[in-house]
Amino acid sequence: MKTKLLLTVMAVMMTVAGWAQENNKKTEVVNTTSGPVQGIVQEGTNAFLGIPYARVERCMPPLPVKSWKEVRQCDHWGPQAMQQTNRPMSEDEMSEQCCVLNVWSNNVPPTPRPGLNLRPAEPKPVMVWLHGGGFDSGTPAWDPGMWLAKKDVVVVSVTHRLNILGFLDLSTCGEKYKHSGNVGMLDVVQALQWVRSNIHRFGGDPNNVTIFGESGGGGKVGSLLCMPPAKGLFHKAIIMSGTILNVNTKAMTEELGEAVLKELGISKDEVDKIKDVPYKDLYAAGQRAMAASIGTRRPGTPMMWGFGPTPDGEDMVQQPFQPGFPDFSDNIPILIGTTFNELQRQRYSQPMTMQQAREELQRTFGEETDAYIEAFKKAYPQKAQDQKRLPQDLLSIDWLFRPKTLITADAIGGKRKADTYMYMFTVNDVSHNNEFKGSAHGAELKYCFDVLHHYEDQLAGKCITENQEWANYMSAVWAKFAHDGNPNLGEERYPEDWRPKWQPYTAENGELLELGGTRPTIHHNHDRQLAEIIDRHCFKQLDEFRKNERMKK
Repeated sequence: MKTKLLLTVMAVMMTVAGWAQENNKKTEVVNTTSGPVQGIVQEGTNAFLGIPYARVERCMPPLPVKSWKEVRQCDHWGPQAMQQTNRPMSEDEMSEQCCVLNVWSNNVPPTPRPGLNLRPAEPKPVMVWLHGGGFDSGTPAWDPGMWLAKKDVVVVSVTHRLNILGFLDLSTCGEKYKHSGNVGMLDVVQALQWVRSNIHRFGGDPNNVTIFGESGGGGKVGSLLCMPPAKGLFHKAIIMSGTILNVNTKAMTEELGEAVLKELGISKDEVDKIKDVPYKDLYAAGQRAMAASIGTRRPGTPMMWGFGPTPDGEDMVQQPFQPGFPDFSDNIPILIGTTFNELQRQRYSQPMTMQQAREELQRTFGEETDAYIEAFKKAYPQKAQDQKRLPQDLLSIDWLFRPKTLITADAIGGKRKADTYMYMFTVNDVSHNNEFKGSAHGAELKYCFDVLHHYEDQLAGKCITENQEWANYMSAVWAKFAHDGNPNLGEERYPEDWRPKWQPYTAENGELLELGGTRPTIHHNHDRQLAEIIDRHCFKQLDEFRKNERMKK
């Protein structure tokens, strides 16, 4: 396997060097419903960047794009959504007119020419990426799709409105603003409609669309599963580290919207004035309004609220992960999972004894501390054998996403028309100075997109070399799921022990594929006891919220 891995890495590096010479070469011109576009070659893949899919009017649902006749050069990233940044940004870099998308495809039909008579290629599955950053920040530029597109798929990534511009609920001001609390997600629906109308022009299959996202992007995938306007626009879903619960209720978002108007000194009958408020002033007013009304969310809180989607009964019928999804999404296969460490503060750089770890764990788990330690050892026997790192693992393992992902998987696995598959990512990163970085929140993305070589300035060369096989494998699994809703690989390019028989998840079988270690490994309810202990002690704020909501009813 090591010899095969070395050859694979050498081939990848030689290929990267070759593709670098082709970068910025022009692609074929593609005629979209709005007008012709031309992209560039990125590392061997046709990339069309910054294609407009909607126009924006503040607090209103997305509007159709104004068409164009001349070829539009889509050779650079479009503007990211308005958000808080650490430096000034031009309007080309960040704008309210941010509704653009990006397409990577190696299946673009050639432009018709005299004497050219080619049979059209078979359309490929489409993977639509929704970036992380909560519903507050982020950009698809973090995760380019040129290498994932080499796995026989067409990749699309979407920019849409975020934070107060995407989710300011002004519906109490009248019918005109009834959709205002969900316009950020309605942007994504509009992007999916663009995919349905145009992706065949890029060699994609509009009848085989997978939505996938990580962190806040996973929350967006979950939200789309609860949105009637999105029904029929996608056919499979991948939720990566996305199960932080959105506890927004309609009453909460209405209260917040009215508090924003109060902060700005705008009455309801003058609500249109909000369109003239500079973004920085609007964002600041939103933060003050949250503190004065429904409360400000603290980082690391196991639930989110505020400027995010709201269940209004029309655009969105319920929040996702509560614990499952509406019946109208029962036919959507779902792949769902987490990383080993997620957002937990890692302790690997600190030498620690078991006694020190136990004393710290007692602050969270009290009388169940010993039970927590034993449950960890039972769940991860190989990690338990490493006495040096065990105390650090006990404090560094995810306490936020995995327990809630398990609850959601229990609610949907084997209880819907379509299958559910569960994974856990445990591949470890190591920095240049040999700092052990574990499997942090978002660490799997460079593997999913097969772009480890983009991280040469952050990761040790040995880490990239040894882990390249995981990038090849994970991206292949994600693409296979996009093809037919079954992530099991059938290619002979992997030996049999790299092709375990991964069965759909049910609460009874607890089936999970671990992506990490020396090869993919199947587990069955390996950490259920551990997750239940974590759930009892780490989600008291959520329990209190639900108790208060029941009392209100």
